[in-house]
Amino acid sequence: MPSLIPGYEYDIFISYRQKDNRYDGWVTEFVENLKKELEATFKEEISVYFDINPRDGLLATHDVDESLKEKLKCLIFIPIISRTYCDPKSFAWEHEFKAFVEQASHDQFGLKIKLPDGNVASRVLPVTIYDLDPSDIKECETVLGGVLRGVEFIYKEPGVNRPLTPNDDENKNLNRTKYRNQINKVANAVKAIVEGIKNPGVKSQTVDTIINGIKPEKKKMPWRKIAVTAAIMVSALIVVLLILLPLIRSSKGISSAIDKSIAVLPFANLSNDPEQEYFTDGMVDEIIDRLFKIGDLKVISRTTSMSYKNTTLSLKEIARELNVSAILEGSVRKMGNNVRITVQLIDAGSDAHLWSEVYDRDISDIFAIQSEVAQAVAKELKAVIKPEEKNLIEKIPSENLEAYDYYLLGVHLRGQRTPEALWKAKTLFEKAIEADPGFARAYTGLATCYGTLAFYANLRPAEAYPPAVKLAHKALELDSMLPDAYACIGVADLLYYFDIESAARNYNRALELAPNNPEVYKYLAEMSFFKGKFAEAVEWDQRALALDPAYSSRDGLYAVHLYKAGQREAAITHLEKLAEKLPVCHYYLGAIYLFEGEYTKSIEELEKTLSGFSPLAITHLGVAYSRSGARDETRRLLDTLIERDRTGFVPQSMIGTLMAEVGLNREALDYLRRGYEEREEFFLLLMNVDTVSYRNLRSDPAFLEIMGKVKI
Repeated sequence: MPSLIPGYEYDIFISYRQKDNRYDGWVTEFVENLKKELEATFKEEISVYFDINPRDGLLATHDVDESLKEKLKCLIFIPIISRTYCDPKSFAWEHEFKAFVEQASHDQFGLKIKLPDGNVASRVLPVTIYDLDPSDIKECETVLGGVLRGVEFIYKEPGVNRPLTPNDDENKNLNRTKYRNQINKVANAVKAIVEGIKNPGVKSQTVDTIINGIKPEKKKMPWRKIAVTAAIMVSALIVVLLILLPLIRSSKGISSAIDKSIAVLPFANLSNDPEQEYFTDGMVDEIIDRLFKIGDLKVISRTTSMSYKNTTLSLKEIARELNVSAILEGSVRKMGNNVRITVQLIDAGSDAHLWSEVYDRDISDIFAIQSEVAQAVAKELKAVIKPEEKNLIEKIPSENLEAYDYYLLGVHLRGQRTPEALWKAKTLFEKAIEADPGFARAYTGLATCYGTLAFYANLRPAEAYPPAVKLAHKALELDSMLPDAYACIGVADLLYYFDIESAARNYNRALELAPNNPEVYKYLAEMSFFKGKFAEAVEWDQRALALDPAYSSRDGLYAVHLYKAGQREAAITHLEKLAEKLPVCHYYLGAIYLFEGEYTKSIEELEKTLSGFSPLAITHLGVAYSRSGARDETRRLLDTLIERDRTGFVPQSMIGTLMAEVGLNREALDYLRRGYEEREEFFLLLMNVDTVSYRNLRSDPAFLEIMGKVKI
């Protein structure tokens, strides 16, 4: 149903943060009641846009996509202002509220409507559901350019501050407001704004009178104030013209904003040597890494880009899937000490070549080529490169080409994530450091390799994380601007030292240095997950997804975050689809069913994961058997873990879980203590995520004493 005004998509756009609708569906109920009230208020049909589906594809991106821009073409914008709405991490705040204010400020009516009586009404009509912090009020008023005035739906009693509901007694509410009356106020305010837009010559009740009972005052501006105001406006206009005229002259007729988004596809290896594939892939990695450093660009991650290797899709189809405006593709031919790199930048919409270049250089010029490509791409996409970003792009990581070659091959093998490949990668990073002790990125490569070995090869935490931190600090001594080093230290802070504040500082520093790198968003999602802030974890995931669309299809953790955030059906559907190609998703499904008490389903899924001999999968399978009454199976799996522990590393806290399931409580606590001494990651799961392990010991003072040592 179209808007009352031609050229607009909707009459009303309802903006809210998804978490404010999850608890009791407050926003959905509000919208349903408002629609009924609007039917009784207007003769015409009033169209309302309300995104009830939290996964409709409008995920957080660096720019509002075309679909959302169209939906934001509305007459009135109603934000549901909560305690979490005014937040740069909120999609609604960044890409709906702020975007509407910007968009409406420049359309035919403007953000503020002048009514016949001389008063002004804003097309933003806030609905507040909590008393706000002063800082949030200030944020809103800064964006709106005026005082925050809206309709309050707040229920107050001593110690109570929550959204008003239809069943609340206005006599008990300190605000003395009644839900039905507040709904009516919103509808009447909408009517006043619409009439002010449609019929500027017809007098109507002012919005302030409706909302706050404020009677408009007509004030005459003194002539001196008029003169001063006029002088200020003229001066401001002159300044604006002085700034804009050079830009207009240099724009060469470009009138619309350029979408600064790009994907770098895998380059073709033309070296006639499959063994050189790592070098070709490394060139793509290095170009993407330099593009990441340009904050004004949206760059799709390397992992997602590499998923298009050997694809049969057209460039237009790839661009549409990745939601980018440009594609960079190319080839690499390495011949002894010479290298030829061919690159071409293509406009995804028209298939037109924006720029191309062939670099025939000595191998010693490889870093200059990477830098030149990144800067040429930025120039063609009209992206602004800050001076500090230019310095990072042009930085040479190592003067020793042998060390650099070891490094590239190490990165290639580390990406395979098998124990064998990881141990080989570790050796190669060590060779890179030996060849060039001043090669900072070789230290971060080795540090990251240690952390990956802890996860995929069961390297003991004490053998993995302290060396990784030492290596990362050495890297920062050589180059203080390495985001990977800060991220590596943050991982150790979280998973080994259980120091969440330090982890947050290091992750945020990594984010400052590489704002386009989705890996940092993934680390922040993991940290929020362990803290028990599951909705926040999903928001970080969605930021990662904007830059790395394949993120959600690689290991299933995104689906786990969705499940813990209350989106059960979406999570299970996602995991069932992924399980066909990723066996680890059977583990995640099994864990979900275990948490829900569906033990038969849990056992069925967890049994499918045993071939990988994951101690965590065996632990949860043992718990599922125990809860289903098959305790003999639990004992068998416990013996399996104990036997494996004799020849390798098995997390002690997981053995303790099965000890507790078979009634060996004292022994279970001993293993839990050993696990804490080993600084096992499992403790973070026990704090806020895994609610089934040690269930019968959670009130035991000895258990509480051990867990009390973990501060997150």
